[in-house]
Amino acid sequence: PNIPRPRMKVCVLGDAVHCEAAEKAGIPYRSVEDLKKLNKNKKLVKKLALHFNAFVASQVLIPQIPRLLGPGLNKAGKFPTLVTQAENLSTKIDEIRSQVKFQLKKVLCMGVAVGNVEMSPDELRHN
Repeated sequence: PNIPRPRMKVCVLGDAVHCEAAEKAGIPYRSVEDLKKLNKNKKLVKKLALHFNAFVASQVLIPQIPRLLGPGLNKAGKFPTLVTQAENLSTKIDEIRSQVKFQLKKVLCMGVAVGNVEMSPDELRHN
């Protein structure tokens, strides 16, 4: 319900419509042309993956991402989340910031981020 990671950096990989919406909302974005400029350069793709915590991509762009960027985002565990034309970009990004991913390996105990220091005790309890 409350966003545990409000400072999480999310980048929009989008078509013209989503890039325009991201620009209006002040969200960082990359267009198809920007992705083509990377030219599957592993260092540049890795740098992009390290700079952002998560990615959202337009529905039409999802099949092209492995062709444009190679396996770099997938290896980093940051393959983009799908966003359709009908969905609001800001709500989708808030939804991603609210998600907590688990990665269980050999140790069967885990710590989970349920909030941040700036939240009130009621908000933390609610999460």
